[in-house]
Amino acid sequence: MIQSPQLSLGIRLPDSSVFESYYAGRNQPVVDALLSLQGGERPRAPTCTWIHGATGTGKTHLLQAVCARATRDGRTAAYLPLSEVIKLGEELLAGFGELAIVCLDDAQVLAGREPWERALFRLHVELDERGGKLLVAGTAPPAALPFKLRDLGSRLNGGLVLTLQPLEESEQIAALRLRAQLRGLELPDDTAQFMLRRLPRDMTHLYAVLDELDAASLVAQRRLTVRFVKEVLERRLAP
Repeated sequence: MIQSPQLSLGIRLPDSSVFESYYAGRNQPVVDALLSLQGGERPRAPTCTWIHGATGTGKTHLLQAVCARATRDGRTAAYLPLSEVIKLGEELLAGFGELAIVCLDDAQVLAGREPWERALFRLHVELDERGGKLLVAGTAPPAALPFKLRDLGSRLNGGLVLTLQPLEESEQIAALRLRAQLRGLELPDDTAQFMLRRLPRDMTHLYAVLDELDAASLVAQRRLTVRFVKEVLERRLAP
């Protein structure tokens, strides 16, 4: 369970967002860095760790996995999707400085909003003073975003900045097969290759389609063959 003060927001993390279900591939160094921060193996690590990468590289998954691992280990943690809660006002960040780990998603939406920038700066100071950690995800590194508060930009740029790379085709197939395996499904290589040929090469989209295929195969009591997947995809496109 994610710790207060987030509870009143009604945000719950999906059970699938854990490290075990994230296929790292070429992003294994990023995963290793996040695990070492959580395990206390880097006691002198900066307060802030910033993750950036293209859509579908798993930024949200990793932030939620950090929260899940922290709470499993008895540490207080919170996850906030800033693009969804920004309308609630910058006061939302008050009180989070008492937690062990705070994960902020879509941080690019704060850049240029001075009240939010000041609130984020205060949160960084509070976590720094208490030994807490701030994990932030954005579409670009902090240096490439238009932050107006110079002190905030300095702290964000001075932290650990990690880049997530898109997976290659063979890694995407391995990622799909891992997600299918965790659902109790068998996804043959030829079926996974067929999906990559017919669908956008975005892991978020591919996982969503796999969820649909899971439900469809359960109803039809059929395996994920190329023929069956083709039928399901054609029904999706039918008027």
